[in-house]
Amino acid sequence: MKYFGSVFECRQERNEDLMRAYHEQIIACDIIRMPDIFKRLVNIPSKRFWVSEERAAIVIASMLRGDTLSKMRPTKREMFFEIYSRVLVIRKANPNMSVYEMVSKVVRQPAPKFYMTPDSAKVMFYKIKKQWFEKRMQRWQH
Repeated sequence: MKYFGSVFECRQERNEDLMRAYHEQIIACDIIRMPDIFKRLVNIPSKRFWVSEERAAIVIASMLRGDTLSKMRPTKREMFFEIYSRVLVIRKANPNMSVYEMVSKVVRQPAPKFYMTPDSAKVMFYKIKKQWFEKRMQRWQH
């Protein structure tokens, strides 16, 4: 479990990647229906796994000890199992590499999708959009 008040250090980069994917989906549409956009958006490739190396290393170390992540949300669980399977490949080739080193290598690789629900993507999208407009309004007012 992550700690209360923890901050994701890659938030800006993730938001930019999400907006890139959003724009790709908008361009590809003949008719724009936002629920459909968000459903497709979460399932297109992302430039990396959007989890910190520290958090992923903790979860993967737990999985190596047999944890099945049964209490984790399905999308996060799916993401960690993908990371886990890639770590096992690296571990086989490099048995002396630490879990943290293996995980750091994996989370920076392209991910097959964003590993979030369409509703989560929607909430993030509107937060990003709101922040963008607030910045523009501040510049305009000064």
